Amino acid sequence: QVQLVESGGGLVQAGGSLRLSCAASGRAFSSLSMGWFRQAPGKEREFVAAISRSAGSTTYADSVKGRFTISRDNAKNTVYLQMNSLKPEDTAVYYCAAKGVQWNFVSSTYTNSREYDYWGQGTQVTVSS
Repeated sequence: QVQLVESGGGLVQAGGSLRLSCAASGRAFSSLSMGWFRQAPGKEREFVAAISRSAGSTTYADSVKGRFTISRDNAKNTVYLQMNSLKPEDTAVYYCAAKGVQWNFVSSTYTNSREYDYWGQGTQVTVSS
């Protein structure tokens, strides 16, 4: 089992920045491919960003490309999502997700929520106009 705990959400004005963190425990963090998803009220959960277990590969949704950066610190068992130039449409609950992958998929990232095995409880991000 893997436990994921997100933090760093809050209220920010449009154009501002936030950094989300997701701390993992229960399994070797370096064996996990990680992702961030978000869900706005009345909408389906959508992919935001993903990072491979090696941190050598990242993938972003088109809507956040150039504004958000995903990174990980395997020594701290933590994945981050740096969010800059925030827009009101970025308002959502942000979820961290983890997927255990074998060594031969060390550079793979995953954009489909159904591929992930573990989820955090979510953290609210609200961007005011």
